[in-house]
Amino acid sequence: MTRRIVQRRSPIHGNGVFAACDLQAGITLIEYRGKRLTHAQANRVYGGDADSGHTFLFTLNDKYLIDANEGGNAARWINHSCAPNCEPIEHDGLRVFIHARRTILAGEELTYDYRLVFHGRLSKRARDGMACRCGARRCRGTMLDIRTARTRR
Repeated sequence: MTRRIVQRRSPIHGNGVFAACDLQAGITLIEYRGKRLTHAQANRVYGGDADSGHTFLFTLNDKYLIDANEGGNAARWINHSCAPNCEPIEHDGLRVFIHARRTILAGEELTYDYRLVFHGRLSKRARDGMACRCGARRCRGTMLDIRTARTRR
């Protein structure tokens, strides 16, 4: 069986995930795996501070998130883009699968829009740490959800 995706260094940021062959629109590419935590547990582990830096946390809902630092797979290396070719789709409330939004050509980096949301004020350091590096023609300049980015400055 041919591998559909591969992990390697990314021109966007750090590591990335790339199509090893042409991928059809709509297909499931990978599950975002890791340990399920409550937000309170994640706050204890990671300090609950937006300035704490890079994590592999994927919010599922108001109660749970997936921590790909523990038991994670290559999905944690999929980078953000303001013009993504993938999208995360939640299944059964506790699982997330990454799907191709459009046909992705071999060699193309997989991306999805993180749309990060934070409540309360963000420090300049935290906002700077969430700057977007995607290079898309219509890049919004942040990995934050646009509503968060507008109201939290």
